[in-house]
Amino acid sequence: MGLVLIVILALGGAGAWLAAREGWLRLDLGPMASASGDVPAAVASEAVVAAASSAASDAVLASTSAKVSALEQRLAELNQQANAAAGQASRAEALLVAFAARRAIERGQPLGILENQLRVRFGASQPGAVDRVIAAAAHPVTLGNLSEELAGIEPQLMGKTPRGNTWDWISGQIAGLFVIRHDEGPNATPEARADHARLALAGGRVDAAISDVERMPGKDAATEWLAHARDWVAAQHALDQLETAAMVLPAPQALPPVAAPVGQAPAQAAPQPTPTPSPAPQAAQTDTAA
Repeated sequence: MGLVLIVILALGGAGAWLAAREGWLRLDLGPMASASGDVPAAVASEAVVAAASSAASDAVLASTSAKVSALEQRLAELNQQANAAAGQASRAEALLVAFAARRAIERGQPLGILENQLRVRFGASQPGAVDRVIAAAAHPVTLGNLSEELAGIEPQLMGKTPRGNTWDWISGQIAGLFVIRHDEGPNATPEARADHARLALAGGRVDAAISDVERMPGKDAATEWLAHARDWVAAQHALDQLETAAMVLPAPQALPPVAAPVGQAPAQAAPQPTPTPSPAPQAAQTDTAA
């Protein structure tokens, strides 16, 4: 029985071999071959997708970095413009303080809170001018005061004396007969000098009024007036210094431009991803040898 089974198996194998050789029998290995061929193609496709995703991520990162650099540059420019505007505002405020102080001095009014503002804004750069303005406000002298004082001492300035002193009156009259004129035109007489001094005070030219009074015969009677007039002139010069200092305040320093990160241009275009060619897929099916 066992021998018969062996013979049958041998005859079956020989028949199958002969049929395969002659082409009578075709083995369909399509599904297995297709499965074995899809494995390299799937791996290659995943590699292409990974490369494209990495290139896209690099492009997005480069674009974001460029935008951040541009925003930093813009912020630096805005900061510089803000500093410049702050400097202009500081100059304007300092000028307003100086103008307000001048108005108070010319009106003979106290400075009030302006005194503290003068010390804060000009105390370091113009301490002498600040002290002079504050002192002038403490002892106010106006053009109206100077005009009234000059009118009160005008008879003494022109050499006129009270009628009780006859000898002095006669001496003054004799002295007035002889007038030595220089190159000063009609201002050589005391009366003309007095008129010119009044006009100078009306026009705010206190220096010219001081010059006229100092050349009048009775200038000794104007000692107090001359002191007040010189104080007024000194206060005006101090106010001029403060106004000049307010206009030449140092400008804020410009900030340096923001540098781009190392190895990266600030506005470089983002690179485009380069597609990787995929390998040709293998045959989906494999036929057996004929």
